[in-house]
Amino acid sequence: MNKPFFSNIRILSATVLLFSNFFIFLNSTLAIGNSWWQFRGPKGNGHSVAINLPLHWSEEKNVIWKTSIHDRGWSSPVIRGKQIWITTATVDGHKLFALCLNKDTGHIIYDLHLFSVDKPMAITKDNTYATPTPVIDEGLVIIHYGTYGTACVDTTNGKILWERRDLNCDHEEGAGPASSPTLVDGNVVLHVDGRDIQYIIALDKATGQTVWKTHRSLNYQEFPVHHRKAYCMPIVAPRGEGTQLISPAGRGLYSYDSNSGRELWHVRHRGWSVAPRPVFGHGLVFATIDRDRPELWAIRLDGEGDVTDTHIAWKSTRGMPQRCSPLLVGDLLFVVNRGGIATCLDAKTGEILWKERLKGAYSASPIYANGRIYIFNETGLCTIIRAKPKFDLIATNALAKQSFMATPAIDGNAFVIRSESYVYRVEALSNSVLK
Repeated sequence: MNKPFFSNIRILSATVLLFSNFFIFLNSTLAIGNSWWQFRGPKGNGHSVAINLPLHWSEEKNVIWKTSIHDRGWSSPVIRGKQIWITTATVDGHKLFALCLNKDTGHIIYDLHLFSVDKPMAITKDNTYATPTPVIDEGLVIIHYGTYGTACVDTTNGKILWERRDLNCDHEEGAGPASSPTLVDGNVVLHVDGRDIQYIIALDKATGQTVWKTHRSLNYQEFPVHHRKAYCMPIVAPRGEGTQLISPAGRGLYSYDSNSGRELWHVRHRGWSVAPRPVFGHGLVFATIDRDRPELWAIRLDGEGDVTDTHIAWKSTRGMPQRCSPLLVGDLLFVVNRGGIATCLDAKTGEILWKERLKGAYSASPIYANGRIYIFNETGLCTIIRAKPKFDLIATNALAKQSFMATPAIDGNAFVIRSESYVYRVEALSNSVLK
């Protein structure tokens, strides 16, 4: 047999091996990318790649497991590998906890008392001392309680790797913490927006050391004290060949360079206590301003400096959300306000395509998957609609009536839902049994 034959065999084998390794890498990357590692999922926009989320469930149907949890918290679940992480706190805020559950069984793996607080400020009954959502990465999870402490926990053994208790601000009597962290290029990025101080900060996820810190550029001493507080978290958006952090705050929305924290642009507004996380698309960022009179603004992403008078593409001023983050699906933008008014807008123009009143009050942000939008109210009712320019109801489902304030997470084709007293796994399996 001639040598070229063996050479071809070797080349073919090498090619097969190369492609095999590539697909292993690709599958691994996809698995990581699809983990629900932060508030509102892999990209922070409420989108899931799930194709078979359940359409029908109840306490007796499609509940795979239901696990009781202690104390209070409205942090959303985050998921990586076999683990689900949430936080809780005592009603008085003196003890702060993190819980880790096995996603397949609901079994509690870790129940960690991370911080004790001597003199927590009073908060509104609608909030908790464990409202910020954690972020999870390979081998670690970052737990944040606003001014009361930030900790990085080893997910393999439950031990604290580092902690910070110096990211302090005045959360305002009757308000409380709510801003969640995110991960950007190996850094934990946090908002610290209180009545006394306002800044955004990046910490090295491995050590907790400060990488950069940028104070808000507006003069907050000019504003009423209650207008200086905000609750939101940043989102990463494109800018040229790099990225920018879109960062809502009281009386302004800012953009920062993701690597350095340098301010790129800002927009001034009248609002305060901003909570919904923005989304972006079509060269625009869609952000809510204000709590009492919320508006939705579409702002072009390519600005420099103060772009208040130049880069606002459109505004929508009626029926906009106080708590729920917007959802962008193609050219359609969906929002739901606290009172249950659901609205679909043309994302490019702001034209209102439809409005519909849903049952109940709403704090959780909507989720999109496979052409459907899932909207959960504060008592456990989920309304499922099609992502269309006309209102199209598919189904409604409810769990036992209790408080549901947290945005659910997605694992595969299952919802992980957190209520006041339980964590649920809801999945459409023919052999599902309530455990």
